[in-house]
Amino acid sequence: MPTAAARSRDANEATDIAHRLVDHVATVLEGKRAVIELAVVTLLARGHLLIEDVPGVGKTTLARALAASLGVSFRRVQFTSDLMPADVLGGNVYEPSTGKFSFRPGPIFTNVLLADEINRTTPKTQSALLEAMDEGRASIDGHTHALGDPFFVVATQNPQDFYGTYPLPESQLDRFLVRTHIGYPPPEVERSVIDRRRGRDPIDGLSPVISRDELATAQRALDHVRVEAAVIEYLHDVVLRTRRSPLLALGVSTRAALGLERTIRARAVVEGRAYALPDDVKQLAVPVFAHRVRVGESAHGQHSRADAEAIIQEIVDSLPVPV
Repeated sequence: MPTAAARSRDANEATDIAHRLVDHVATVLEGKRAVIELAVVTLLARGHLLIEDVPGVGKTTLARALAASLGVSFRRVQFTSDLMPADVLGGNVYEPSTGKFSFRPGPIFTNVLLADEINRTTPKTQSALLEAMDEGRASIDGHTHALGDPFFVVATQNPQDFYGTYPLPESQLDRFLVRTHIGYPPPEVERSVIDRRRGRDPIDGLSPVISRDELATAQRALDHVRVEAAVIEYLHDVVLRTRRSPLLALGVSTRAALGLERTIRARAVVEGRAYALPDDVKQLAVPVFAHRVRVGESAHGQHSRADAEAIIQEIVDSLPVPV
């Protein structure tokens, strides 16, 4: 069992690693530090990130910048309506020279996978990611293949009212630890970007700022973050309220509850603390829970992401915060 001094030292090292990563990505996604920090929190918690927003606000830029800042492998898949599961997973290919089949891995065999516009492909192809995102492996033609470590999926999707999109099923949404959106940059930042960019891709100038070993160190530091019983009780109260709310037809799962517990540990590390606070629960309940609930028919009729987020926020605000 690590001593208090050792836990503090590990937490400080992990915080330094996280800050280096956030600062580096912020050089290309300007004015969106809170979104970048949430992405890094997801990475440290060994989860997967779903970014939903209109085209052109930096979804792909964030994913590429994260990958470029890490000393790990990166692959990008552009999801389209004709994409097949084998295009993601790979498959066995017959080799005439040997008369045998050999396995050719697909782009999922990487450390950081950008699933670009994931909701433009069919649910059949979306399902190719389920086992990989949950268990870190892929079963192909009766054989199970381990994926890389780390394995981090950053998926982007357009709002469902955009032409040619397929809504992600609940089982797929539940595999994403965090869903967020980027939004337009502040006007002064946007004006500066327009003036300075001049057609150049700033990601081309990025190089890794943390190694694979440093990332693993930061991820292990989460295990030493202290979470008091009162914080766990507060978190669980939020979970139970989602299942009892008359506005929700489906509350969050146990997987989601465990995910939030892991995520508040990661936020503590990014914030430079060796302990979690109730405020971590308040700040992360919406991005961790809102995409996992189903809004009831009596709530608003036509549902959107904003409906679910507002309901989760209302639940959090209605609970007394433990001291």
